[in-house]
Amino acid sequence: MTFNKDFLWGGAIAAHQAEGAWQEGGKGISCSDVETAGNNVTGAPRRLTDGVIEGEDYPNHVGVDFYHRYKEDIALFAEMGFKAFRTSIAWTRIFPRGDEETPNEEGLQFYDDLFDECHKYGIEPIITLSHFEMPWTLAKEYGGFRNREAIEMFVKFAKVCFERYQHKVKYWMTFNEINALFLTDRPWHMAGIIYQQDEDLNQVKFQVAHYQLLASALTVIEGHKINPNFMIGNMLLYPCTYGATCNPTDQVIAREKLLPTYYFGDVQVRGYYTNTCKSYLKKCNGHLVIEAGDEEILLQGTVDYISFSYYFSAVEGVADIEM
Repeated sequence: MTFNKDFLWGGAIAAHQAEGAWQEGGKGISCSDVETAGNNVTGAPRRLTDGVIEGEDYPNHVGVDFYHRYKEDIALFAEMGFKAFRTSIAWTRIFPRGDEETPNEEGLQFYDDLFDECHKYGIEPIITLSHFEMPWTLAKEYGGFRNREAIEMFVKFAKVCFERYQHKVKYWMTFNEINALFLTDRPWHMAGIIYQQDEDLNQVKFQVAHYQLLASALTVIEGHKINPNFMIGNMLLYPCTYGATCNPTDQVIAREKLLPTYYFGDVQVRGYYTNTCKSYLKKCNGHLVIEAGDEEILLQGTVDYISFSYYFSAVEGVADIEM
């Protein structure tokens, strides 16, 4: 048995994990650049600091030095038989603060060169626009995606990338693991937000999610205007969960575990908040501020494909089986 000749087999990284060179090429500071290393021995978690603080350990400042070594790395990818390479464009290399009027040419040229190197070996670049790369300025001064203004800034960034690389990149993703906003305790990764003491976290999450879903839909709409042949997908964290038994109670518990994933997937694929979405929103005591035109944007900006990251499977359930 062999793969179809069009099957894309490859590997993936993210700009903030791999590139390093955090102050080179006109790059600004991202949320990932102010996140410290954790410690698996002591159990100390990774922390977000208020800017870059001397003496702290920020692993993303170095990564694997892909910024300087991408040519030799891509040559190794080709030697392994890669047909595809997924990475992200660091938002802060293109708009260092996030709110500039014009993009940073040096950052744009870096990705031109990177994509050219991929094509030299017949490797298809698959590009994520937002992979935990929000500019720290947008998080600190604007509140990240709790601020509706972030939608316009993200779409501007996306359009610049689409226009620049429309003949070099066909496959795009909007937000990496967008549903992780509901599943992790580090919301600055997904949306550049820092929770405030005593605020309603569920309400913040749902409204932030709405703004990101709008940004994703608008990105799809604008991308297809620039190049109708673009394939623009979503990207979900998929915590694959099975019921411990076939007992209905266990099956319901397993489904409940997947509701945060269905919530985002339904909107991005179907283009509206389904009954599943609405019931989950109600269950969490959340509500949305939806402005005129939002629903039409979601409907028009559905994704072309679904992508997901799968790390492991889980089993959930409490039911006892009578024998």
